[in-house]
Amino acid sequence: MKRIVSIFVVLVVFLGFLPGQAKAVDMEIPAKSALLMDVTTGTVLYEQNSHDPLPPASVTKVMTMLLIMEAIDSGKISWDDTVTASEAAAAKGGSQIYLKAGETMSVSDMVKSIAVSSANDCACAMAEHLSGSESAFVQQMNQRAKELGMEDTNFVNCTGLDDDPGAKTHLTSAHDIALMSRELMKNHPDIQKFTTIWMDTVRGGTFGLSNTNKLVRFYPGATGLKTGFTSAAGYCLSASAERDGLSLVAVVMGSETSQNRFAACKQLLDYGFANYALVKPEIPDTLTVPVKLGAEAAVKAVPSGPDAVLLDKGQKASVTTETELLPEITAPVSQGQRLGTLTIKAGEQVLAQIPLVAEKPIPRLTYWQIFVQLLKKLTMSR
Repeated sequence: MKRIVSIFVVLVVFLGFLPGQAKAVDMEIPAKSALLMDVTTGTVLYEQNSHDPLPPASVTKVMTMLLIMEAIDSGKISWDDTVTASEAAAAKGGSQIYLKAGETMSVSDMVKSIAVSSANDCACAMAEHLSGSESAFVQQMNQRAKELGMEDTNFVNCTGLDDDPGAKTHLTSAHDIALMSRELMKNHPDIQKFTTIWMDTVRGGTFGLSNTNKLVRFYPGATGLKTGFTSAAGYCLSASAERDGLSLVAVVMGSETSQNRFAACKQLLDYGFANYALVKPEIPDTLTVPVKLGAEAAVKAVPSGPDAVLLDKGQKASVTTETELLPEITAPVSQGQRLGTLTIKAGEQVLAQIPLVAEKPIPRLTYWQIFVQLLKKLTMSR
């Protein structure tokens, strides 16, 4: 096998924890539960009672926004579609923009009102627009939660309001909030056009919106995401931020004051940015394997797996990579077929091994093509 050793900084899994697991950290967060997660890899960097089912209040709307964004990105609806408020939507209490029954508004302004001002009436109107009724939309919320592995979650509405006795089973966890927040921020970046707004308007500039997430204005790199409060839930927050390519989401549930939830998420985010880095491998384009009897002479080898991995900042400068490739492979070659291994090391310690696979399929030469090639060689040798 040929071996290429480089000093490129690459994506690594930090020595001392596995993806999805938190290191032991001496830090106490003033909330019933808390969690810090890397958005790109899903690695949990800190957790405190993170699987305790608790009422999430309006942080529920992270799932509401996720389903809306999935509908937009799939082409089911568009930003310019007109949404009509029903009697049920107009009757929603709590945070709202005071929709009147029969009032129309674009999907864009509805989403803006949900993301910035936590508008319950707009959340209900969008749920009905997408699924026909809020109850049908809630079924989709719970189905999507299962698909994301949110095992601590049961939604009963799209808003997080818990004044209805039936809403007592409306529960989720800091861990599950992080999962749906990660899915929203990682795969639907257009939502940040709204979650990063500090102040704006709807209804042609006649109705003002002010973001309930104060970190959007005061925390460098903040990208969102969603606040929540009811007397039963306490003060909750899912806060996202990005610096130097590292995207984090911090979740706190059940804080005693609004100030505490913002301070707690700031503490979590500060910890993450101070201790971790996210880098991408710079893989040489020359990583190829010769193909015997192939329609092409060689196939390019590319990494299989995540395109970014988390590492401890202290190890970043000492990381090296070693690449091992097959000397040759016989056609046909399948796309994704294993060709070698990219080994990531710090000194002699192996941190991670990433499979190298075929970038594309290479079909085998036909008998006729082989005959023509042999004929050409014979002709050229004369």
